[in-house]
Order: sequence, then structure tokens, then C-alpha cells
Amino acid sequence: MPKHRTVFRRPMFSFVLAISFIFVFAPNAFAQANLHASLLGPKQRYLALGDSLAYGYQPDLDFSDGYADDFYSNLKLHGTSSFANMGCPAETSSTFINGGCTFSLIRKYIYFSDQLDAAVDYLHYYAGQVSPVTLDIGANDILPDINKSTCAISPNFQTHLQTVDNNLTKVILPALKSALTVNGRVTGDLLVMNYYDPYQNRCPNTIPYIQMVNQHLAADVNGYGNIVDVFSAFGGAASPNPNTCNYTWICSIFSDIHATDKGYSVIANAFEARAGY
Repeated sequence: MPKHRTVFRRPMFSFVLAISFIFVFAPNAFAQANLHASLLGPKQRYLALGDSLAYGYQPDLDFSDGYADDFYSNLKLHGTSSFANMGCPAETSSTFINGGCTFSLIRKYIYFSDQLDAAVDYLHYYAGQVSPVTLDIGANDILPDINKSTCAISPNFQTHLQTVDNNLTKVILPALKSALTVNGRVTGDLLVMNYYDPYQNRCPNTIPYIQMVNQHLAADVNGYGNIVDVFSAFGGAASPNPNTCNYTWICSIFSDIHATDKGYSVIANAFEARAGY
């Protein structure tokens, strides 16, 4: 994987409308060993990575109340004093590695490489100072396989899911864990979330596919970090799910799948519950 020298700037917010496409999923079962992986606790710096959920996108152009923002508010109570949000709306697991994120111009934290190299450079530059690192990635890889009008699932679903697995286990997670390791010791917590399903009331047939995605995510993260159960926090596989309209914009005039302020708060609480801090 090529490395780029990243120039860091202060976080920057944009008022440009970024229509990112994040489809969020639900788990069925988790790797139990992963659920009980040890945690080191918060440090001076918090690094958020991922797609539009990490970025904090909302269709009303409120980009300042995402789960990473809420989680940081909690972390500050534990001594964390710096927050870098590298999330890019529409990021896939492949663009995370190779660059080319559609909405890279509206990122909150400016860097001139792919997100993975920027994260690795950041972790090396602030070696031993960063914990936790949060990540949500993979939803955009398989979003094109879901037809929201007919609820049909593309035959490419399995192929794209395998791409997510390969990108996570062969590149992304090993690189992040390596960058968090100083003198042979892991110095920070890596927390990776699963996804809620905003379409489960409209398309109940997607639930088994959603559960499959989150099973894969839990297996992929095992040995590298900890999985965060956002799906259960959003109400699980119930259909109809009574939380969907409150936690996402799917029932609004926007018909948008991203989280609301309330939904992002619920996601942040799930991170806090899993981390224990």
C-alpha cells in the first residue's frame, strides 16, 4: 500500500450539501471473543474514521451533531482534548484504501491522501497518544445491491460483501492495528460499529442480508478491535421497528437513511456502552 505524506490542517466544516449513500445494517450474532476484547481507555486524542455516519451527515445540513461529535463530548469528561474526524461521505472500503471518495472536498479534517494513509500517518505522528479510534465502513460497498423501490437484492451482493471482508482483514484493520502499536504494544482502542437498517420496515426481506453483513463485520474485526452493536441499540430486527422514524430521516420529507440527532446520540451511547468509558 503506497504511503503519502499527509499535511494536517485544522478541522473544517462545509455547508455544501453532500448526498452520501450509506445503507446501514443489522447483525444476527457476534464473535463472542471479540465482544470481550480488552480495552485500554481514552487518551489525549480521539480519531474518527469512516463514511457519512462518521462525518455526521444529515439532510437538513446539520453536520455538527454526528455520533463522533457526541462521543467526543463524552470523551472530554475523561481527559481527551483533541478530536480529528476524517470521515468522508460516500466512502467505500475500497476508496478508504485507494482514495477517490466522492465528497472528499467537504471533509471536516483536511488531508491529501486516501483516508487509510491519512489515519496511519496521524497515528504515527501522535504515537501512543490516540485512543479510541472509531470506524464505520463497508455500507457503501453494497448499497447499490439494494433496490429501495422493489426491495430486490442484486446477485452481486455476495461479491461486494467479500470485497468488504478482504479490504478490512487484509488491509484496513491490520494497518490500523499496526499504527496503534508502539514498541510491540498496542496503545489505543479500535472500535468498529455495525449498522442499523433504515429499510427494515419498508423491506423486511432485507433483514437476513443485513444480519449477514454484520456477522461478517464482527468476524472481520475479531482480533483487531471491538465491535459496537448499533443494530440492537436501534431496536434490533423487529419489523416494524418503532424507532426507525425517530432515529433516522427515512420517514421525513427527505426520505433519507441517515441518522437524526437522536439517532446519532443513540449510536454514541452504543460506543460508550461498549467501551465502558
